[in-house]
Amino acid sequence: MNTLRMRRTVLAVTAAAILPVSLAACSSDDGGQDKASNSDSSAAPKGSKSKSMDPMAGPFGPACATVPKGGKGSFDGMAQDRVATAASNNPALSTLVSAVKKAGLVDTLNNAENITVFAPTNDAFDKLPKDQLNKVMNDKELLTKILTYHVVGQKLTPKELESGSYPTLEKSKLSTSGSGTSYKVNGVSNVVCGNVPTANATVYIVDNVLMPKG
Repeated sequence: MNTLRMRRTVLAVTAAAILPVSLAACSSDDGGQDKASNSDSSAAPKGSKSKSMDPMAGPFGPACATVPKGGKGSFDGMAQDRVATAASNNPALSTLVSAVKKAGLVDTLNNAENITVFAPTNDAFDKLPKDQLNKVMNDKELLTKILTYHVVGQKLTPKELESGSYPTLEKSKLSTSGSGTSYKVNGVSNVVCGNVPTANATVYIVDNVLMPKG
């Protein structure tokens, strides 16, 4: 009888000693799982950094800051219209638009597909001597020759402006050079707001009127 009691006492003591250890082990396992789970959920996924936007994907240049933020004259508005119509909504191109109307080129430009227009600003026209400007504006044949010299029969990307020579609607060629956001046409006219999309053309606004040779 004494032996039986002793065995029961030993079993009870052993169970009492093992049970807390088992519970502690379970608690430790759960905590480790929670910690790992929390760590996994807070870790940023690999490759999650957002790609920086390509600065050449849209319009660029100092004069782009003067383009209206909203309405038909904005970049979004111009993108919806054909090029002659789009230009008419940009106040900085009003002299060019008047010249295009005088030369009867509105439909020609609006009906063309996939062209590039180098569009002189009002200031560019103002650089011409007044008597020369008056002569050009009142000579339809000469005006047409000059204006069509500003039009290339394909859409040019900024990359293609880095070094190129392109035939114009006037039938002679103009040259482009530069890199980044700085480009010149014929080595003298700066692109002040480039890569402007319209419904049928890409526009590069320039600070000098381009003159064809001959």
